[in-house]
Amino acid sequence: MSRFHHLEFTGATETAAQVVEQATLPASEVDCLATADRAFRAGDFEQALRHYARVLEEDARCAPAWVGQAQMLIELGEPGEARLWAEKGLEQLPEEGSLLAAKAVAVARLGDREAGRVWSDNAMESPGEAPYLWLARGEVLLARREKPSDYCLDRAIALGGGDWLWPWLASRALAFHDRFGQGLQRAQLALTLASGEAVVWAQLAVCQAGMGLIGHAEHSLAQARELNPRCPEGERVQRLLRDGTGWSRWLGRLRHWAKGPHP
Repeated sequence: MSRFHHLEFTGATETAAQVVEQATLPASEVDCLATADRAFRAGDFEQALRHYARVLEEDARCAPAWVGQAQMLIELGEPGEARLWAEKGLEQLPEEGSLLAAKAVAVARLGDREAGRVWSDNAMESPGEAPYLWLARGEVLLARREKPSDYCLDRAIALGGGDWLWPWLASRALAFHDRFGQGLQRAQLALTLASGEAVVWAQLAVCQAGMGLIGHAEHSLAQARELNPRCPEGERVQRLLRDGTGWSRWLGRLRHWAKGPHP
């Protein structure tokens, strides 16, 4: 809670049907959400987190900001805080499917795979068929080592309509669960859709390194640095590679970072 201790939320008794949609947000909030999305796609999860929090300061019932906040905390390796803030959001928006999905991922990453499945079931019962619902479903099944996980991740990618964000996120989920070969396939798909995105090259490097393809990983990192020398993901992977004294130590550091601190 320390990240957002200054926020205060009111109106918790309103129904989800009264949520203010992004299309009706004041221009400043729409701009802030757009800025958060750009930071997210650039791999700057801390910056995105700050902008989502800023939106919630103005509108505590903005579903995209709640979901984005929970997602960023997950990507930052803070599943405990992600679960907490997903629950905060659900107090405001108890029927928001993407928030239920975010809580499912957070809970699964904390090790409670059964609860993760239950929350994912609830998310999948919500109206509509959003990519994130399927992405979260896929990760929960990955945590449970259930085969339909691939179908769910690919369904998220298909629903994404050619947006590189979804194969990139699917690759990150697979790498988190040590499925580097499958993660590499999704990263390569993201690369065909957005070869100019540094974060995609950085993710490619993660999967290549996870498979022991260190030379290929170094090449991918070089591409990421060329596209964006300040790419947070590129800097992270480069730092891990530089600090390691061999493949085993490098991969151990990578996995330790990916798992994040547990409460």
